[in-house]
Amino acid sequence: MHNDQLKELLIDQVRDIYDGEKQLVKALPKLAKASQSEELGDAIRQHWDDTQRQVERLETIFEFLEVPAKGKTCKGMKGLIAEGSEAAEEAEGVLRDLAIIAASQRVEHYEISAYGTARTIAERFGNKQIAGLLQETEDEERAADGKLTEIAMALYDSQAREMEMASA
Repeated sequence: MHNDQLKELLIDQVRDIYDGEKQLVKALPKLAKASQSEELGDAIRQHWDDTQRQVERLETIFEFLEVPAKGKTCKGMKGLIAEGSEAAEEAEGVLRDLAIIAASQRVEHYEISAYGTARTIAERFGNKQIAGLLQETEDEERAADGKLTEIAMALYDSQAREMEMASA
């Protein structure tokens, strides 16, 4: 493999990620609004802020690569967002929140994989600055996933308490 080939692969990956993040910027406010739990809504709104910064970080990466900041349709993200929207419409109450969390965690795992792959390519390409920026975002995605798990566990626990009280 030549560095030119690795650079082209990295550009292709970053364009895919860029489009995916821009899709999320549009989708996250709808999920926040659909959530019943205040904590979940706040977490989604916080991740929306993070996602906007991640888009800016990707634009910096495009500058480092000396190519225009433009996306390549991310079909995977499009499908994940569609599934998340369906889940938010089909369930009610706590079940809706848990469905939103499940869909959101699928997105986070997809992003963790995408950023990890792009970071590895950047490392192999020999660009530590780009690799560092991608690692920063990958870390944020892992933190968002962890926060979603915490919220889901709290929702499960509160449901269990309500069921115990109802049966007592």
